[in-house]
Amino acid sequence: MTQTKKFLSLARETALEAGRVIMEVYRSGAFGQTLKPDESPLTQADSLSHSTISRLLGKTGLPVLSEEGKDIEYRIRKDWTLFWLIDPLDGTKEFIARNGEFTVNIALVQSNIAIAGVVYAPALDRLYAGSRELGVYRTEKGNSTRLAPLAERCNYHELLQKEGLRVIASRSHLSEDTSKFIARLRNCTLVRAGSALKFMSLVEDQADLYPRFSPTMEWDTAAAHAILNASGRSICGADGQNELLYNKPSLVNPWFIAF
Repeated sequence: MTQTKKFLSLARETALEAGRVIMEVYRSGAFGQTLKPDESPLTQADSLSHSTISRLLGKTGLPVLSEEGKDIEYRIRKDWTLFWLIDPLDGTKEFIARNGEFTVNIALVQSNIAIAGVVYAPALDRLYAGSRELGVYRTEKGNSTRLAPLAERCNYHELLQKEGLRVIASRSHLSEDTSKFIARLRNCTLVRAGSALKFMSLVEDQADLYPRFSPTMEWDTAAAHAILNASGRSICGADGQNELLYNKPSLVNPWFIAF
């Protein structure tokens, strides 16, 4: 078993266990909701998922960088060649709204590139996992399906000239700049969704484009980025050129386009 396959298998099992913990809180309705310093919501499910993932992935001996434990200085992080980058509960607002559109995101990052990822939506019992080496698989209610990659990568600038694009956008974070970008597209269809499930709409060929011109963090995109790359798709800066990189001095992503 290759190292990537071994780590991806562990990431899958870890995401499932974190999902189990999250769903216990979800079903109880006792969210224990508080606010972070940036006024974004934090629930008991975020904290319990973080603890579960950190404990299980910590057994690999690799560093773990999590949204809920992010205060690790760059002078320490800069020497990491292989590490885990996780969002224990992506889509906390969707969790609180009880619409099921929240995920557990686990990425394996090597030399600033997300090389393998798992995105698990526990309320939907739907898990995506992939790497360029192993391909992309969706497992839903116990049934696993391999998702075929694109036959060839599309040209970003040519894509924008097409009519009738299917555009996916955030349910809770649709910014004015993103709206302006979408308005310039020709006769597009707009769909709204929460969490990393927006990226998975591209993998499932249910959407063509996901523009995000508002702040996100590295743990919001890394797991989905690995899966998108494995399926022949990209997450690039707003100019459609360079792929996003990880473990930067600042963990804030630039504005991006996934396509």
